[in-house]
Amino acid sequence: MGIARAYGMLPARATSSATVRTTFVIDPEGTVRATLAYPMTVGRSVEEIVRLVSALQATDASEVSTPEGWHPGEPVLATPPLTFDEIAAPAQDTGQGADWYYRLGRL
Repeated sequence: MGIARAYGMLPARATSSATVRTTFVIDPEGTVRATLAYPMTVGRSVEEIVRLVSALQATDASEVSTPEGWHPGEPVLATPPLTFDEIAAPAQDTGQGADWYYRLGRL
């Protein structure tokens, strides 16, 4: 119950944590990276929690994004450019469609 209180999930005077159905994924630096909330009547998906942690580890290790349902060993997405200069820079074509997020040109 201490963790539930620390993250504001329970009032200080709560005598039970039965209503706490939120899962927090917290990295080693103490940053909350994801939360999953379920009603009391629905079980949590441990498989999805493990997949989420694997995806966070993969995206931390490389500058990539993971698509829905991604599992280790499956293709990942290149991180999109965030500035105009990055968009305007020549794409590094790796044969994997590196420029699929943005294309400069005329319609």
